[in-house]
Amino acid sequence: MNRRTVLIGILAATSLVVLPNASSASKLPKLAVYRNPGCGCCEGWVQHMRANGFEVTIEDDPNLDARRASLGIPAELASCHIALADGYAFEGHIPAADILKFLHERPASAIGLVVPGMPAGSPGMGPEGSGGPYDVLLLATNAVPTVYATH
Repeated sequence: MNRRTVLIGILAATSLVVLPNASSASKLPKLAVYRNPGCGCCEGWVQHMRANGFEVTIEDDPNLDARRASLGIPAELASCHIALADGYAFEGHIPAADILKFLHERPASAIGLVVPGMPAGSPGMGPEGSGGPYDVLLLATNAVPTVYATH
């Protein structure tokens, strides 16, 4: 066996490891993001989601409050953008890992996830960990929001 055969074998083996990961990213649902017109931090969150394999569209929505109400998201849990995917709503600066976990689990009666406000250190709101802790809340139909994750 010569060096060329060994290198070709190594390359073939690594491509088998890389390809399943690439194809699993293509299975992620597309995110349709609606934001307060011109909000810059939403761009940062969209970049975070794209970096984690999501295909994302973003659109200004001058009536985000009405969209939020139609989705069953309480006004007191509002943020600056809402993403929709696979029939779920994701309000605010939620880390991609939490959305991926949620989409894998698909909790019963779930509407989606929410990060109220715009906490410092959340995706799109400055360097990770630069602010205090914040919670990602699980919203379910006719239920009080519960903590899904803490960062």
